[in-house]
Amino acid sequence: MRLTTLTDYSLRMLIHLALKPEGRATIAEVARAYRISEAHLMKVAHQLGQAGYVATLRGRGGGLALARPAAAITAGEVVRCMEPDMALVPCFADAPCAILPACRLKHALHAARQAFLAVLDATTIADLAQPEAELRRLLDLVA
Repeated sequence: MRLTTLTDYSLRMLIHLALKPEGRATIAEVARAYRISEAHLMKVAHQLGQAGYVATLRGRGGGLALARPAAAITAGEVVRCMEPDMALVPCFADAPCAILPACRLKHALHAARQAFLAVLDATTIADLAQPEAELRRLLDLVA
C-alpha cells in the first residue's frame, strides 16, 4: 500500500501543530520546517479544515491550529479521510476478475489493509508527536 503525498503532508502538518508550544502555526512555518511547498500545504490545510481537523485563525497572530486535541485524532481516521481510494487491487472496486469466486488473494489483501488501518487507528497524533523535545529540535520549534 502506498499513501499519497497529500496524506503524508496531512499527517506532518497535524504533528507540527501538536508540537507548537502556542498551538498554532502558519503554512509558511510548516513548509519551512519540513522543506516542502507552501502551495501543497495550502491544499492540505484546506482539506484538513473541511474535515474538521484544523481550525484556521484569521488576523494578527492567526494561522492554523488543531481543531481537536491531538490525542483525539487517530492516524487511521486521517488516512481514511485523505485517501480517495483504499482499493489495493481492482477487484476491491468490483472490477471483473475470472478467478473471483475462488480467489484468496482478495481476502488476504483485505485482511492486510484492515491490519494496516488497525495499527493507525491505535496511533494518535499525540503519539506521533513523540519524542516531543527531539521533534521540536528537528523542526526548529521553540519549547
